[in-house]
Amino acid sequence: MTELKKILICEDEEILLTALKYRLQKQGYELLLAEDGHRAKAVIDHEKLDLIITEIGAPKMSGLELIRYVRQGLGGSTPIIIIAPLEDEEAILEAMAEGGDDFVTKPFKPVELVLRIRRIFRDLALA
Repeated sequence: MTELKKILICEDEEILLTALKYRLQKQGYELLLAEDGHRAKAVIDHEKLDLIITEIGAPKMSGLELIRYVRQGLGGSTPIIIIAPLEDEEAILEAMAEGGDDFVTKPFKPVELVLRIRRIFRDLALA
């Protein structure tokens, strides 16, 4: 039996978090949820994750700080998808430069995120 891919989602908008949880669990992923960056960091410290999805403006510890923590602090290579407002182009560019693997801009449809997740896992399987 194949082990479920474990994904952390750090998002403070409860409605979006609930929608993503529903959609991604339906796709067969195991989800861990965090409503702020500190909780996300705690999950990262204690779980072996296959993917991290974080909003760029997460409270208490931003998505950018999480990327730096994973890439520089832990030396980790776990793929990271950033969620950011469309108008926050500079933050998106900085997050990608710091080691983000992909991004989606708000508002987005959950199917868009599902497709990006599938692409990342497909690319990892081919590597």
